[in-house]
Amino acid sequence: MALAAAAPPDTPVQVQMRNVALHVDADTILSIRQLRGELISTHPGAPPVFDDKNSFVVRIDSAEIAITDAGLSQLLNRYVFAYDGSPLRHLDVTTEGRQLKVKGTIKKGVDVPFTIVADPRVDESGNLRLKPASIKALGLPAAGLMSFFGLEMDKLVKVKPGHGVKIDGNDFVLIPSGLLPPPKIEGRLQSIRVEQGTVVQIFGPGKAAPLQPPEPKTNYMYYRGGLLRFGKLTMTDTDMELIDPHPADPFDFFQERYNEQLVAGYSKNTPSHGLKVYMPDYHSLPRARATSGQK
Repeated sequence: MALAAAAPPDTPVQVQMRNVALHVDADTILSIRQLRGELISTHPGAPPVFDDKNSFVVRIDSAEIAITDAGLSQLLNRYVFAYDGSPLRHLDVTTEGRQLKVKGTIKKGVDVPFTIVADPRVDESGNLRLKPASIKALGLPAAGLMSFFGLEMDKLVKVKPGHGVKIDGNDFVLIPSGLLPPPKIEGRLQSIRVEQGTVVQIFGPGKAAPLQPPEPKTNYMYYRGGLLRFGKLTMTDTDMELIDPHPADPFDFFQERYNEQLVAGYSKNTPSHGLKVYMPDYHSLPRARATSGQK
């Protein structure tokens, strides 16, 4: 497809999603109940490349995104604190009413088990702040980790920049834009609620007009406008809807392996030269079933 002069390569591609189980890796999943935003190229003068998750960021205008407590535990262990010298290990997050309980070990000469029960809230910067209601180390109540270890918190839990977490007093501050591996997200967190076994994040401000996908009543990912590369093609004035042909459950989509879903599905052109792509759920593919539980 030829590039259109009216659509520069760095023009954002508008995106809208409905009821998508989006894989971070093989078994860590974000439940995107709804999302409206755009793809922003990370390379000036070049369009987003669907096959290269580092080639764009997802800038969220509005969204409701849920993650299970097990999924949040995996994010913290596999990405946020997965670096040499990390002071926190073996983190396990569970929900308790409207609070989050975080268990793990602190590396300070020896591994010291700890438990924090925290109230999650959104701060003025749009970050998720976990404010401890109680702290235990070695199974004993402590006034705070700083007093227990005789250290400043930022020395006790020293994290590398860009890993999506920082320490403010006794609070853990999770920064949404840094928690996930590529493709990165940008967006302002407006509120949060804890459901049984699940943390739900609401992003705003919600100023973008809704898109009108060819099939709006199913589970889908819809891309509109700008240039978008996928496989060997570049779509001009992008108009592509990825559709769940069996919408009884969420659309299970794994971008790193989307070509396997693409090959197993089929596509149709629309009268306006758009593309409707019907994809089976990732977990229904033979390879996904064979590697279930592996990263």
